Amino acid sequence: MRAATLSVGFIPLVDAAPLIIAQEMGFASEEGIALDLRRAPSWSSLRDMLSFGQVDAAHMLAPVPVAAALGIGGAGAALAAVSVLSVNGDVIGVSRALADRLREVGHDFAFDDAEAAGRALIAAAGGRLRIGVPFPFSMHAELVYYWLSALGLPAPQGIDIRTVPPPLMAETIEAGEIDAFCVGEPWGSKAVENGVGELLLPGSAIWAFAPEKVLAVRDDWARAEPQLLSRLVRAVWRAGRWLADPASRTLTAELLSRAEYLDIAPEILDRSLSGRLVISPRGDMREVPGFVEFHAGAASFPWRSQAEWIGQQMAARLGLDRAAAGRAARGVFRSDLHREALAGTTADLPGASSKLEGGLARDTAVASGSGRLILRPDGFFDGRVFDPEG
Repeated sequence: MRAATLSVGFIPLVDAAPLIIAQEMGFASEEGIALDLRRAPSWSSLRDMLSFGQVDAAHMLAPVPVAAALGIGGAGAALAAVSVLSVNGDVIGVSRALADRLREVGHDFAFDDAEAAGRALIAAAGGRLRIGVPFPFSMHAELVYYWLSALGLPAPQGIDIRTVPPPLMAETIEAGEIDAFCVGEPWGSKAVENGVGELLLPGSAIWAFAPEKVLAVRDDWARAEPQLLSRLVRAVWRAGRWLADPASRTLTAELLSRAEYLDIAPEILDRSLSGRLVISPRGDMREVPGFVEFHAGAASFPWRSQAEWIGQQMAARLGLDRAAAGRAARGVFRSDLHREALAGTTADLPGASSKLEGGLARDTAVASGSGRLILRPDGFFDGRVFDPEG
C-alpha cells in the first residue's frame, strides 16, 4: 500500500527535530505516511500556510493556536495543538555592548539566576530596551513579558519588542537594531559564533518546563482525517523518544544540519542538543541539563493548563476577559486527540489533562497509565504557581 503523503511546514530550528527525524529515520513510514517537509521563512508565513490549507500540519509556536482561539494574531482558521513538539530550548542573548555594560554593573553571567540577570539587565539598559522575538504570539514573548514584569519593568509597555525571523536574529543584533533577543536555538548560538552577541539566560531559567513548539493542525482537518492525524502523532512521538536517547545526538545534529533543513554546522547544533552552550565569543561555556526536551517527563503531552496559562497571560496584556480567554485556550491543546492517537502504544500518559503549573520543585511521580510517569520540575523563577481552577 502506498504511503499517504502529508505536507508539514517548519521553521529551521532545533525544535523541528521530531518532524525531521520522523521522516528521516522511518518513523513516519512505519505509520504508513510520508512527510513532505516544507521550510517556511517566517512564523507569519507558516501560520498562513497552515491556516489557508497549503500544508496539513505545522511545527508551530505554542501560543499561536491559543491566539487564534482568542480571535487575535491573524490566523485564518481554528487551530488545534495535538502534541507538544518541544519543551524549552530558547535562549536570551544581548549585544556585545550590552554585555559589557552588564559586567560593569557586576553581573557574572551565571546563566541560572533569572532574577539576578533580569535586575542587571534593567540596570544596564540605559534606556528603553529593544528586544527581538520571532513572533508577537510566541513563548519567547510570553517569557520575556513575564520575566521583566515580575521584576518591575512593565512589559510590553516598558520595552520595545521587535519581530525578527529566527535566522536573522544575529544579523539584526549586529546591525544595532536590537539590544537583546529571545530566540530558539541554534540562532542564539549563531550570534555568539559570529561574535556579535552573548547569551544571558536559557528560557528554562524563567519557566522550567515551558511548552515551546506544538504540532498544530486545522480543526477541520483533524475532524476530516482522524486516522492520518493519529498516524502523524504516533510518528512524531516515536521520533521524540528516539531523540531523548543521548546516543542519537550526533546523528541528529548531522541530519538537522542538511541544507534543506537548518543549513548550519552540526557542531553548533550539538550545543543545544547536549545542553553545553558556548555563551560568549571568548568561549565561556555553561551546562544546562534538559536544555531542550522532546520526550522525558511527558514532554509531548498537550496540557490544557499550559494553554490556559498562555491564554490568561495574553488576556491580561490585551485587556480581554481572563476567565473567558482561559476557557477558550483550554480547548486548543487537544489532550483528548493525543490520548486517542497513542492508545495501544507504550506511551505512558498522565491520568489528568490539567495540573498546577509551576508547582513541581523536583522530579515527581504522578498517576499515569503504567504508574511510573515522572514529571520534571516546572517552576517559575519567581515562585508563583498557576492554578487553572483558581
